[in-house]
Amino acid sequence: MATRKEIDGSAGVPQFYGNELRFKREEAGLTLEKLVDGSFFGITYLSEIEHGHRRMPVELAQHVDRVLKTDGFFQRRCEDVRKARRKGHADYFERVLEAEKHASSIEQWSPGVFPGLLQTAAYARAVICAERMPELQEETDAKVNARLARASLFDASHQTPQYWAILPETLLRLPIVSPQHMAEQLDHITALTRRGRIITQILPWNSGPHPLMLSNAMVLDFADAPPLVYMEGQHHGNTVDDPGLVKQYRRSYDLLRAAASPPDASLTMIEEAAEDYRNGVQPARLDRRHLA
Repeated sequence: MATRKEIDGSAGVPQFYGNELRFKREEAGLTLEKLVDGSFFGITYLSEIEHGHRRMPVELAQHVDRVLKTDGFFQRRCEDVRKARRKGHADYFERVLEAEKHASSIEQWSPGVFPGLLQTAAYARAVICAERMPELQEETDAKVNARLARASLFDASHQTPQYWAILPETLLRLPIVSPQHMAEQLDHITALTRRGRIITQILPWNSGPHPLMLSNAMVLDFADAPPLVYMEGQHHGNTVDDPGLVKQYRRSYDLLRAAASPPDASLTMIEEAAEDYRNGVQPARLDRRHLA
């Protein structure tokens, strides 16, 4: 039987919540299977909640409270867990934040900045601070740390999703941070690529008209759930799960992949751009005659 000393009060909110759930379940003498019996959730889902890896849906929390006779404790606290898990992220990003942890593959097109999953600390801070929001330093730090924490998907200890990024060549020559930090950002992408954690393709600047010119897109596939598409604007995000629309975005992404340079050639382009930043070779200045 579980003992109260197993509950670590210094743990993060999701971990503490999961530990308490496991304690109450074992105190009642129930297995995972017995606790989820009568709900629409499986034992793997409940186990991941106990380990702090998934949030508790309200309907499951209500079921758990009924079975364990915990007087609504888990339903009342599941919102605290949701807030803790999305700390540093916008509310509209919550569904994707949860989904990407369980995706079998993630495919992303990011035309404006390097994707959040690939950003270094300096690059992430520059992107976040560009908005000039009146916020405390610790609030900015929380956003940067939350963005970097997402990259744990690529840790060797995790069963990582297959991550495929298509990036426009212009990003390689858009120095929004110092040359040293731009080199570090590109080196970071190179390292992930060479370690086999990600596949990267560069869309040449002169590729002409191409799919997804009007938006960014993240396509997420799952082993046990329908796929999702996520798109984001400056102050909002939109998750699409309609099968017909997802199919269209999948087709657009596949066509974009065909238009991009092969992975090996793309990696060379990234490495050469990083070397230029290290050697002080700045991107060519836009001339007035090149502007429309």
